Amino acid sequence: MPVRAARRPEDFMQRCLELAEKGEGRVSPNPLVGAVLVYQDRIIGEGWHACYGSAHAEVNCLRSVAPADRALIEKSRLFVSLEPCAHHGQTPPCVESILAHRIPEVIIGCEDSFSKVAGAGIRRLEAAGVKVTTGVLQVASRQLNRRFFTRQEKRRPYIILKWAESADGFLAPKDGRGVTVSGPASHKLVHKMRQSEDAFLVGYRTAVLDDPLLTDRFWGGPQPVKMVWDKGNDLPTDLRMFREGMTYILNREENREEKRFHKIKIESPVPDASWFSVEATGKLNSIVVEGGAGTLQEFIDAGLWDEAWVFRATLSLSQGLAAPKLTAGYRLREFELGEDRVSVWIHKDNGFYV
Repeated sequence: MPVRAARRPEDFMQRCLELAEKGEGRVSPNPLVGAVLVYQDRIIGEGWHACYGSAHAEVNCLRSVAPADRALIEKSRLFVSLEPCAHHGQTPPCVESILAHRIPEVIIGCEDSFSKVAGAGIRRLEAAGVKVTTGVLQVASRQLNRRFFTRQEKRRPYIILKWAESADGFLAPKDGRGVTVSGPASHKLVHKMRQSEDAFLVGYRTAVLDDPLLTDRFWGGPQPVKMVWDKGNDLPTDLRMFREGMTYILNREENREEKRFHKIKIESPVPDASWFSVEATGKLNSIVVEGGAGTLQEFIDAGLWDEAWVFRATLSLSQGLAAPKLTAGYRLREFELGEDRVSVWIHKDNGFYV
């Protein structure tokens, strides 16, 4: 009989990444993390961080080990997509759980740049005699958590631009009245984005003319934070977005807190990282800028974006409000989605795709 080839460390780390994705939309502002415990060439435990404030991936992995395999834990290797934490947060340090179970070897996808970790987990393990290997599928591990790492390293959320345009490059008729450009499959994907991203931002004109809810109505789970760029500080507060949850209104005039909204005074007249500081808007890992054309172009002109999702329909409008023009980006991929064609663009300075 042929001998089965031994599985590579990359194979087990890929499984960690697959597990980590199960927490999408539910763990922010924490990172997505997956872990597997391997005895010889067999996975005996799996876990992921499933919800903010709940047990981390390493703890869930160790809890999943069957009673018959628990004696094997101290002879096994732990694979984890992100450096284990060494500080007390919402939960105890994962490093302590690893050491308590006497795991001799830990393989890590990438280091954590959060200031309270930032190598401390690795140093703690090594000081206790644990063999530590880092950088297994490092690019993929960082790409998975590009939202988290952007907030840690650039001090702002990961910013995604999103719009739908007609086949001839228009967002809407000249009068700005709402027209459904993209198809139902695209609409459902946008609602998936609302389930998985932290916040959605629109400009004043879009808020008033389209009166959007800015909520996910297909997928369930946490709803995104709603945000409006209201330069003149005169947004009516009877819009649908104010019916549920909290809305942040970015403006140039005042700070003010009400039951249904927070007004945040913005000093910079053009989009920059200060708009989304932790002090201003909380711990947001990602923001989707959804429109309209003027607001989107402001972010493009300021170079303040990381990804852009462009949904191009088969419908033509002949004339109207022109779609934004991307600069400093390159197309990552394209795919068909129902009747539409979706292009995903990446900013040239985005370091998570190589």
